[in-house]
Amino acid sequence: MEPSVFFKAMADDTRLCCLLLIQQQGELCVCELTAALAQSQPKVSRHLAQLRNQGILQDRRQGQWVFYRFDETLPTWCRQVLEATLQDNQAMLAAPIERLHAMHWRPERCCAAAACGD
Repeated sequence: MEPSVFFKAMADDTRLCCLLLIQQQGELCVCELTAALAQSQPKVSRHLAQLRNQGILQDRRQGQWVFYRFDETLPTWCRQVLEATLQDNQAMLAAPIERLHAMHWRPERCCAAAACGD
C-alpha cells in the first residue's frame, strides 16, 4: 500500500468516517453506514467502492446484504494509523454511532467475518 493512496483515501470526510466506523465495529453493512452517516446509499456505496478498489476494504455478500471490513492484506501501519485516529477523535464519531445504535433493525451476520468463507 502506497502511503499517498492511503492518505488520499482518508482525506475525504465520508471515507474517513466509514473507515473509522469499520475500525470500531469490525464490519458494517452498507445500510448501517448509510444510517450512521445520514447520507444516501449511492454516495456511501461509491465511497466504499473506491476504498475497495484501493485495497483498503473488502466486501462479502450475505443474501441481500453487502458487508465491508478491512482488506486482509492491509499493512499493519495503516491499521495503526486508523486505530490512533479513532482513539484520538471519538467526538467525530459520536453522532454517527448514536444513529447506528438508533437503527430499528440491523442485519444479522451469519458468522464472524474472519470465519466466513466469502
